[in-house]
Amino acid sequence: MAAQIYPSILSADFARLAEEAKAVEGADWLHVDVMDNHFVPNLTLGMPIVESLSRATDIPLDLHLMIAQPDRWAPQYVEAGAGSVTFHAEAAAAPVRLAREIRAKGARASMALKPATPIEQYEDILPELDMLLIMTVEPGFGGQPFLDIMLPKIRRTRELIAKHGLELWLQVDGGVSASTIERCAEAGADVFVAGSAVYGAVDPAAAVRTLREQAGAAIAAAPWACDH
Repeated sequence: MAAQIYPSILSADFARLAEEAKAVEGADWLHVDVMDNHFVPNLTLGMPIVESLSRATDIPLDLHLMIAQPDRWAPQYVEAGAGSVTFHAEAAAAPVRLAREIRAKGARASMALKPATPIEQYEDILPELDMLLIMTVEPGFGGQPFLDIMLPKIRRTRELIAKHGLELWLQVDGGVSASTIERCAEAGADVFVAGSAVYGAVDPAAAVRTLREQAGAAIAAAPWACDH
């Protein structure tokens, strides 16, 4: 169970995205937040920027779609260069069909849950996914403090993954830093989105390595990983 670190370009300098992507070489994936000012009260970059970014870096792109109508738009983001596309359970009209369409186009399919959305009602569709994202803040803005009350939800999700014997990555996003990443890993996460903790550092690439080491050590000592 290797820890993966996904720097979030929401915390990068949007005027220098190609350079900011190069600054985190060695990261596992690059996390790209797409917001439409409908599903969340914020507006960020869209498909043309994703296309340009995919040409500017060799790091695979992990798209997090915080948008309305992901059933319509998610497949197009695969065509724009995304290697993984995350849609929100709260916004998708047909999550199983959408996950299968994303996979059919050659990308990893992922589903995100807002803090108040329980995991249990989605247990039956977990085999249709490559990754599940547990939001540890309310989606929409970077720099929010980590919600400790999400740790039990991460644990329950890891238990469901083990119950069904799935090779499903469990991602957390929101307030992930040197002071919170070990708790997330101990609870069951193995993929970590980090924004300001990476791009706010003097050396972003070194921050990625440090976070990965912290998470890896916590996973190695975690009961859920020892039982796997």
